[in-house]
Amino acid sequence: MTRGLRRHPRLTAVVAGVMVPLTLLLGTLLPTVIERTEAGWTDETVTSAEAHAAVIPAAILTQECDFEPGLLGLRARVEIFWALPEGYTVDDVQVQASTSGLGSVLAPLTGFSVQGSTVTLPDGSFRTDVPANLLGGLLGLGSELEIALVVQDDSGWDSQPVSIASNAGLIGGIGGSCRNLT
Repeated sequence: MTRGLRRHPRLTAVVAGVMVPLTLLLGTLLPTVIERTEAGWTDETVTSAEAHAAVIPAAILTQECDFEPGLLGLRARVEIFWALPEGYTVDDVQVQASTSGLGSVLAPLTGFSVQGSTVTLPDGSFRTDVPANLLGGLLGLGSELEIALVVQDDSGWDSQPVSIASNAGLIGGIGGSCRNLT
């Protein structure tokens, strides 16, 4: 049978072309019976539940950030002044930066070490210096970059970011600025 159908591809197409619509037509014309049922179900047991999400406290900006242009733009940096919530260390903090200006997605700042760029101030707060050369690839002339500090908990939850906006200015850091956003 299959050998005969292989020799006659047109016959195969005609048979398939007739059988498929015929099968569909018979399926729609045959009566479908739905029977009523007297079944019912009730239960008087009362149950309640609660769901809790972890709330990780955010870092706190302790004073206005500062843009330091350096000498002719060399060693230009943004200084961020902040404090940690109780129970966390500098190791729990990640610095993130926007990829295309204010309001865009924040991503970890590649090539940056919070621990190596942060000093403890006399009052127990911190100053983190973010070198402008790390920001240079992200900042265009006159555009602002958002830099954020995020506290990361061992549970996998992150705090809300605390952010500053920075503008590296023109060549040599001329006109560079920074301001706290949160």
